[in-house]
Amino acid sequence: MQLHDVWFILIAVLWIGYFFLEGFDFGIGVLTKLLARDTAERRVLINTIGPVWDGNEVWLLTAGGATFAAFPDWYATLFSGFYLPLLIILVCLIVRGVAFEYRAKRNEKRWQRNWEHAIFWTSLLPAFLWGVVFANIVHGVAIDKDKNYVGSVWDLFSPYAILGGLVTLTLFTFHGAIFASLKTVGDIRLRARAVAGQLGLVATVLALVFLGWTQAHQGTGWSLAAMTVAVLALAASLAANQLGREGWAFTFSGLTVVAAVAMLFLALFPDVMPSTLGGNWSLTVDNAASSPYTLKLMTIVAAVFTPLVLLYQGWTYWVFRKRIGVQHIPAPVQDH
Repeated sequence: MQLHDVWFILIAVLWIGYFFLEGFDFGIGVLTKLLARDTAERRVLINTIGPVWDGNEVWLLTAGGATFAAFPDWYATLFSGFYLPLLIILVCLIVRGVAFEYRAKRNEKRWQRNWEHAIFWTSLLPAFLWGVVFANIVHGVAIDKDKNYVGSVWDLFSPYAILGGLVTLTLFTFHGAIFASLKTVGDIRLRARAVAGQLGLVATVLALVFLGWTQAHQGTGWSLAAMTVAVLALAASLAANQLGREGWAFTFSGLTVVAAVAMLFLALFPDVMPSTLGGNWSLTVDNAASSPYTLKLMTIVAAVFTPLVLLYQGWTYWVFRKRIGVQHIPAPVQDH
């Protein structure tokens, strides 16, 4: 195994970690409209991810930076060809962060309601668009001999890509509902469990179609194994949720996300962006990689700093591990 293969695996791990953590973040944001009945319950949901949402996005920054350094041609083609959906995702993440911070700065109901709308939409859109982006990466797009994307932005929204977006949206929202049931107490906990059961059934149907389509198009034995794990984990999460075993439900919903994203990368390898215009024009781990010296230097840096990031994030989740409920939310200050 060469260093460019190792860095493909590392980048896949970073994206898997990002979707596992940010997945329930996005799900909580969507649930502020689907689950919460009033301002207090919306605050409860937001507070479940308040200490960790910004740390979760470190995985995205690291994945983007690693792609830029390890596979510059992949990065260039991806961010130029997918400019509009990635720009929308970036704007959503910026507005979402501002919404989390600014929502409680003033007591006016209209102020808070507007920021809550922002949290909902800037969670829903990235959850959908990430699925669209990765569906196109795996399925292939129009790349010419100069490694440039020559399709239009509308070509990115094929039926397969839209299905991929619906899968990530429903799966992340399901993952978020399980997380909400794990982190809350009282009536909202019970309703989160019920919503998770409904969302899980929808996610199961969509995921079976999408993952099966992916496997039929370009799957391998390894991707089939990952798909099997994803489907079984999703079924186990639904069963655990039905039994009220929220810890196990979250473990298996997380495993579903991990296995599903791993399947996409396993189906993709050794390509990093297949070309629909000709196999010889596809970007691969070999022709899109940086020099061996660059990859070697990056490996040393990653070996030093990755354990530190994992320890910090693990400590953060441990510190903020307790459940919360509406009884922990102070009464709002009345407007004058």
